[in-house]
Amino acid sequence: QVQLVESGGGLVQAGGSLRLSCAASGRTSSSITMGWFRQAPGKEREFVAAISWGGGGTFYGESVKGRFTISRDNAKNTVRLQMDSLKREDTALYFCAAKRAPGTTQTRVTMYPYWGQGTQVTVSS
Repeated sequence: QVQLVESGGGLVQAGGSLRLSCAASGRTSSSITMGWFRQAPGKEREFVAAISWGGGGTFYGESVKGRFTISRDNAKNTVRLQMDSLKREDTALYFCAAKRAPGTTQTRVTMYPYWGQGTQVTVSS
C-alpha cells in the first residue's frame, strides 16, 4: 500500500503562483509513478502532470503545459507541483496519485490505484 497526503492548496489571485506537495509513505519504490489530477465542480477528474519516481521523466496535460512544473524529492518521498500564471479555470480540488507501473504518459484516472484526499486550489480574478 501507498499512502499519500497533499498540502499547499489555498486561495490565490489570477496570475499568481502556488505550490502543492504530496508526501508518500508505505511501499514506495523506484518503480512508482506519481501524478497530479484535478477535479472542478461538475466536471470529470482531469490529468495534470506525472513524474517517474526514479528517472525524473515528466508529462503534462495540455491545459497546464508551460505553466506547471512537477518535481520530486526522493530523499523526502515528496512530489511537488509548482503552479505559475494561475487562471480562474485552474480552480479545482487537486489530487495526488500513484501507480506502480512505469510510464508517465498514461493519463487515465483508472491507471492510478492510490490517491490522496485532495487539496483545494481556488483562483480568484
